[in-house]
Amino acid sequence: MTDAAALPGQPRGAVVSGPATARAVNVLAPNPSAMTLDGTNTWLLSEPGSAAAVVVDPGPLDEGHLSRVVETAERMGKRVALTLLTHGHPDHAEGAVRFAELTGAPVRALDPALRLGDEGLGPGEVVDVGGLELRVVPTPGHTADSLSFHLPADRAVLTGDTVLGRGTTMVAHPDGRLGDYLDSLRRLRSLTVDDGVHTVLPGHGPVLEDAQGAVEYYLAHRASRLAQVETAVENGYRTAPEVVAHVYADVDRSLWPAAELSVRAQMEYLGEHGLI
Repeated sequence: MTDAAALPGQPRGAVVSGPATARAVNVLAPNPSAMTLDGTNTWLLSEPGSAAAVVVDPGPLDEGHLSRVVETAERMGKRVALTLLTHGHPDHAEGAVRFAELTGAPVRALDPALRLGDEGLGPGEVVDVGGLELRVVPTPGHTADSLSFHLPADRAVLTGDTVLGRGTTMVAHPDGRLGDYLDSLRRLRSLTVDDGVHTVLPGHGPVLEDAQGAVEYYLAHRASRLAQVETAVENGYRTAPEVVAHVYADVDRSLWPAAELSVRAQMEYLGEHGLI
């Protein structure tokens, strides 16, 4: 889900529907919108030569899309052995139950309410399916249950809504918490520095080939927005609607309700740190 007021100069890449890396294929869901960009990226992952595949975020409850994901796997000579969820927002997870019916594969997620099967997902866990290795990276902030998945063989990370291919992510109060989100961005930056990750496979928008640059941009954007909100409060704009009207004055008013949720998260963060 995108921020209602993305800044210019945002990360850019090519929209991919098909192979993105040696082990990742994107099947784009037909749910484009201002908040979902081109639609939800459903990722089909498999180790070369293996008959087993993992699907990350089956997407919305759209029968045609879910069938296309299964058909894509079958054309590749694969069967879906496992479904993983980056988080529980409907544009990522609503189709999970129906997808499990189509594939017979369990669904694993951080939130127990989203799981279909006995196993959840924990921070630092390594998922191995048919030789494909995915490392679970906790990235709360956009939502409390947000996860990313490090694909070391492709030097890539699947980020769900934590980092998008275009624009920036909403941290929507109350489930979204800015402090957690900043920590998650720093955790992803460490992957780019310490583990050589260079590719972002996002939940929406194009693939990014400069992972470190994308994360640094996100951190700078958050710092800029936070400073604007802090200044607005210091200048007498005391409520979230007042801050939105001041800071987001150049944004389409239809997006102000979404912006208000983000501002509430920022004001909460500033209050927790004694800055307002």
